[in-house]
Amino acid sequence: MPETPSSSRTLPWCARPGARAWRCPPPPAEVRAFHASLPDHAPTPLTEVPALAGELGVGRVFVKDESCRLGLPAFKALGASWAIHRALAERAANGVGDGAGDGPVTLVTATDGNHGRAVARMAHRFGQRVHVFVPQGPHPQAVAAIVAEGAQVTEVPGSYDEAVRRAAEAAAAPDAILLQDTAWPGYERIPGWIVEGYSTLCAEIDEQLTAAGCVDGPDLVAVPVGVGSLAQAVITHYRSRPSGHAPALLAVEPEAAPCVLTSLMRGEPVSVSTSETTMAGLNCGTPSSIAWPHLRGGLDAAVAVTDTDSARAAGDLATAGVSAGPCGAAALAGARAALTGAGAGERRTALGLGPGSVVVLLSTEGAAANPHAATGTGAVGSLRKGPAAC
Repeated sequence: MPETPSSSRTLPWCARPGARAWRCPPPPAEVRAFHASLPDHAPTPLTEVPALAGELGVGRVFVKDESCRLGLPAFKALGASWAIHRALAERAANGVGDGAGDGPVTLVTATDGNHGRAVARMAHRFGQRVHVFVPQGPHPQAVAAIVAEGAQVTEVPGSYDEAVRRAAEAAAAPDAILLQDTAWPGYERIPGWIVEGYSTLCAEIDEQLTAAGCVDGPDLVAVPVGVGSLAQAVITHYRSRPSGHAPALLAVEPEAAPCVLTSLMRGEPVSVSTSETTMAGLNCGTPSSIAWPHLRGGLDAAVAVTDTDSARAAGDLATAGVSAGPCGAAALAGARAALTGAGAGERRTALGLGPGSVVVLLSTEGAAANPHAATGTGAVGSLRKGPAAC
């Protein structure tokens, strides 16, 4: 049935009772081994921030810091690398080139910034060409960073959804592969591989929490959401366990693009009109078709936050030693919105949180990923290639 909005009318919020009982199959085990085989792979930090625990009224708060993942300032390379690997292997198995020197293909994608740069970096690692479509919204330095990876870039005078449409048209050529991180009916296998790639991040969190003494895992995970692919990966990780502790999962979106929140409240996937936001990577108007069943089944709650909320969170994370761009900081902004302020008691109860709870915030990008005036990030940090870019 449709989701019920909170009685607190000042906050864009909805909750779904029973999400922790929803179950799905696990991700494939071989994904993490693939990432471990990459020469520059290393787990990203899980940083504890005691000051945030005090502010949020919980026991411990950890931030998964994705500001340097496989030499790039965001988590997206996990999905791009695994999906390209799978797509080229399938192409070779079907006798269409070998994906490594026998007639390179063009990998085509649309992006708000981080995904396109990750596809470009990994495409060239695998010896392929890349064509990236970019909508209005990402900072020019973020677009320049994609160009610096050697990609052909086409800027689209429209929304993210329009850029996706243009990319799909371009990928119809026989020597092209669409490598998109959102799905729709008829295009779901490659986005599914991208989601599988993100599972490495969740496996790392398990090990890092255990090392920090949190053997039962988190009680709440806050996830920034665009089309919902990362959220799908997080839900799959935590909802595929047959028994044991199940954390609450909170989706966080910009108020300028609340497609998941709106869909949950209506009980069906819908497209929304979006407007400008500094959280450019989350500025998406339509949930991914393969993500939707997971979002509908496994999310405990969703909340929308403002650019001001995100900017404040980014500044506070920087003080704590975590480099976070607007999208990465959205997780903290969402946790603050849910756990403090008017109506917080009702929301905390819906999430099952108490004074001893463990909270994990997924900071999905560093300040260099999508630079803007609020972060003060310069072009040099954004355009530099290789591990030093982090």
